[in-house]
Amino acid sequence: MESMLNKLKSTVTKVTADVTSAVMGNPVTREFEVGRHIASGGPGLCWRIYNGTKKSTKQEVAVFVFDKKLIDKYQKFDKDQIIDSLKRGVQQLTRLRHPRLLTVQHPLEESRDCLAFCTEPVFASLANVMGQWDHLPSPVPQDIKEYKLYDVETKYGLLQVSEGLVFLHSGVKMVHGNLCLENIILNKSGAWKIMGFDHSISSANPSEAEPRYTCKEWEPSLPALCLPNPEYLAPEYILSVSCDSASDMYSLGVVVHAVFNEGQPVCQVNKHDLFKSFSRQLDQLSSMSPTMLNHIPEEVRDHAKMLLSIAPNVRPDADQMTKVCTGRDLPGHWEGRGRVRGPYPDPDPGQ
Repeated sequence: MESMLNKLKSTVTKVTADVTSAVMGNPVTREFEVGRHIASGGPGLCWRIYNGTKKSTKQEVAVFVFDKKLIDKYQKFDKDQIIDSLKRGVQQLTRLRHPRLLTVQHPLEESRDCLAFCTEPVFASLANVMGQWDHLPSPVPQDIKEYKLYDVETKYGLLQVSEGLVFLHSGVKMVHGNLCLENIILNKSGAWKIMGFDHSISSANPSEAEPRYTCKEWEPSLPALCLPNPEYLAPEYILSVSCDSASDMYSLGVVVHAVFNEGQPVCQVNKHDLFKSFSRQLDQLSSMSPTMLNHIPEEVRDHAKMLLSIAPNVRPDADQMTKVCTGRDLPGHWEGRGRVRGPYPDPDPGQ
């Protein structure tokens, strides 16, 4: 048993050393000190997140690192597809500026071994705090392992995500395309921020009142890291190759279900037989059992049910959801849980 533990320990040490050396070769380290591995996030939780500081100002940041060794098993074409997809997501996030989107402090840098970029200080992804621990340090940090979301905190977080979607849908005429737990980040102050724009779609006619979005057909031959998380994807993406802002609202409905249900999405999807899974999902959602949403607070339950409707025009839009999530009972401050939390921010400012 002892030799097995020692072997495991040496494996973990080696992986950590490999990742650290990968970062050290990246241009981002010219301006930033990379510290402790604290979390993971983004598509498939493939971005390892580190504490960091800017060398010139000592400003605190988070350093997101994608180690290319993670995709060694793929052929060159698939590797290129994954890297291009991840790059696109970060570049899109860097261009977009809004208080409810994760703030990029230093743009994407690529080296032979990794991709890296810096953001505002981060605590973890929503997926991490809901028990998804892929690409976390070992042992899993105690503050993540013991984290528990309070209902009021969850409702306020959902309000912040809804405000981010208002900006995307109304402000820049864009569909996020992959809203899920791993693409929602809790910053150091506890605010919920959107990232993961790898599959975002901009309107083909942004100057017109009614935006039009061109949806890409699902390509099952591509690696999972090149595709949206199917368990959060609206049925119309797969079954009619169509999408609009209402498709993001379905994804928000799955997020609502997951955060009140120990991280579990509404329907389990067989990634190897997606069409069959989505057909079964339609049946399940069409005759939704009342018990299916019992764990969701009563004041949000009806709206969650509408968000999960198979008919896009039934789903509330992001602006309507901000009104649902605005609670009159928000306290003046969050109870501490092992890290500093300030007062609830006003819905308009950046943090």
